[in-house]
Amino acid sequence: MITTPPSSVATMPPDALPHIVVVGGGISGLSAAYELGRSTHSAAPPVAVTLIEREPRLGGKIVTEHSGPFLIEGGPDSFMAQKPWAAELARELGLGDELMVASPMRRTTWVLVRGRPQPLPEGMLLIVPTRIAPFAFSPLISPLGKLRMVLDLVVPARRDDGDETLADFIRRRLGTEALDRLAEPILSGIHSAECERQSIMATFPRFRDLEKRYGSLIRGMLAARRNAPREPSAHQSPFMTLRNGMSALVERLEQRLTARIFTGSTVVTLAHRPAAARPYHLCLDDGTALDADAVILATPSFVAADLTAPGFPELAAALRAIRYVSTATVSFVYRRADTGNLLDGYGLVIPRGEQRQINACTLSSVKFRHRAPDEFLLLRCFVGGSRRPELPAREDDELVALARTEIREIFGVSAEPVLSRVYRWPNGNPQYDVGHLGHIEALERLCPEGLFLAGAAYRGVGVPDCIKQGREAARKALMVVSAAHAVAGSSL
Repeated sequence: MITTPPSSVATMPPDALPHIVVVGGGISGLSAAYELGRSTHSAAPPVAVTLIEREPRLGGKIVTEHSGPFLIEGGPDSFMAQKPWAAELARELGLGDELMVASPMRRTTWVLVRGRPQPLPEGMLLIVPTRIAPFAFSPLISPLGKLRMVLDLVVPARRDDGDETLADFIRRRLGTEALDRLAEPILSGIHSAECERQSIMATFPRFRDLEKRYGSLIRGMLAARRNAPREPSAHQSPFMTLRNGMSALVERLEQRLTARIFTGSTVVTLAHRPAAARPYHLCLDDGTALDADAVILATPSFVAADLTAPGFPELAAALRAIRYVSTATVSFVYRRADTGNLLDGYGLVIPRGEQRQINACTLSSVKFRHRAPDEFLLLRCFVGGSRRPELPAREDDELVALARTEIREIFGVSAEPVLSRVYRWPNGNPQYDVGHLGHIEALERLCPEGLFLAGAAYRGVGVPDCIKQGREAARKALMVVSAAHAVAGSSL
């Protein structure tokens, strides 16, 4: 890593060395810069890399706070184990021994129904029942609602590839009650989304695939469970994290980068000059000028829109069309002795119809026991999103009071917390509305040669998806500059 302080004159790489600029130092941009640095170990020619981040720190929404014996995540606290790209990167970086799974023995997810938490029945794969007895005796869904869900076995399958909302899909396959009590809080909650607008193909394409292949979600999930490799129970949790927090991944990436890094610097203009030796010209807010052979924009799409608007207004308009919502997390530490018979499990999800001020609550130190000593409980409440977009803008003390009221009314815990923390993510959650994938394909076709996009706004919001996008953008950029390098070399 080479950290470069802002200056009005930037030292450019040697003329013979291609230069790639990555704008955005979140996990997507860091992954792109890391992959570009690995070109020295591949068949691609070596490149000079510059990473520019407007904040004083790297990592974007990945923020880990160590407060005494407590480990608090302000942003993502884990990643899906079935998506391999985060775990693969961690192992590449020598963090394999730090990887850990969520507690497999305490996996219960609870759903708030008429003000009372009810456990998700055993055998539920996301929202699909695969075991008869636990589902049949669960109070979570009414008898008529259960009957409607079972009709999934005979409802005709949709075989085309057209998109539809998550709400339309679930209503069609499993019924309205399953939508309201299961899909909306669990599936839309992952994306802080509105199920009546959320794209099934962009967020849960596997459901449509199971419908097409098996004619039924229930049959498809049963087949998937039968065909799943038998693994030790310790590895069956769907969630993984790093023992010292998600920021450990950011810190190790930063250590391994060979790029020049500008932090606290903002790109104010991005110009495309196709006839120039280096076709991209960037100016920073302090007057620093950079010329580049390729650029990777790993920023929120509205930031990318501002940068591309002067030269590519159609691209900018497409980027601005991606909606965002704001969220906040409010974390508390309680003494175990003060929490009574609080739920045991990963956490509680709350359907929109319950009209609560929080969307969900994760029992962080149950999910990952190392995050607090045994005599304490660390939990985290989620606020805002598409349900209450105005809440994250409130003052810290208001959000703390709001969340404490919810905890008291839902869980019966009225004790004073030992610690509280608020993290806000204004315009931090991109929304994958119906037609999103087609919109992204069209948007990518509008990008000029040598300009690439990566990040949560495009092809997946989770940490693994962002890592994958960053590394893929880097490989595409390397292909472009390698081809240009070869042409230039042959003309000498």
